[in-house]
Amino acid sequence: MITSSHNPRIQWVRKLQEQARLRAGEGVFVVEGVRLIEEAVQAGWQPALVLYTPDLSLRGQEILQRLPPSVVEQVSLPVMKSASDTQTPQGLLAVLPQRALPVPDDLDFILVLDAIRDPGNLGTILRTAAAAGVQGVVLTPGSVDLFSPKVVRSAMGAHFRLPLAVLEWVEIQRLLKPGGVHPGLKIFLSEVEGSPPYTQADFRPPSALIVGGEAEGAGTEAHRLADARVHIPMTPGVESLNAAVAAAVLIFEVVRQRRL
Repeated sequence: MITSSHNPRIQWVRKLQEQARLRAGEGVFVVEGVRLIEEAVQAGWQPALVLYTPDLSLRGQEILQRLPPSVVEQVSLPVMKSASDTQTPQGLLAVLPQRALPVPDDLDFILVLDAIRDPGNLGTILRTAAAAGVQGVVLTPGSVDLFSPKVVRSAMGAHFRLPLAVLEWVEIQRLLKPGGVHPGLKIFLSEVEGSPPYTQADFRPPSALIVGGEAEGAGTEAHRLADARVHIPMTPGVESLNAAVAAAVLIFEVVRQRRL
């Protein structure tokens, strides 16, 4: 059992929790909680390290039985609290590889997030996208780290089910525009106002949806790439919706139209 928070493995986990550059450089991220780690293992993720406490639930212990003993370490409760990014650790923590799931060849619904900087918003959008059957999510440079602890918690397992990528705008254009990898997508841009209401758009053909960040909305490159613009009508005097809420409204409008 590891009983010291100065143990090199514990210090490594702590740094992974705090440093996006280290996560990217080593190609790993941290996941906490029985439910998320269970989903990761079921989806085929092989942990590099798993920490657990003596009071781990029966469900958590069943997960440990499916893992190689060489990656599993028991730790004391204070050590788990030191390694954890939450106030009340659940007794199970894993370091997982940053795997990129492939984008489907028959792509017909993809989400592009332009400079989303709030980790809670990004995680919620990923969770919504996974629930709605979005086939992939692309982030632009300047967005919050996909694998930050708060994003991972808020996404509730979307990382294990949803193709995710951070791409430059030139790469996004190749992916979405005719002549690119997936030709034929119509690109819709969400704006605050000055465009048709989203309910008037036809989202039934293969589509890409661009949603901008919380403070400034979508940038110049997004406007340049878009084929059409839509907005969510609101009560006069209301400035804007939360980015995660706006994304959810638009995503499920696409789902609604395609089920008619």
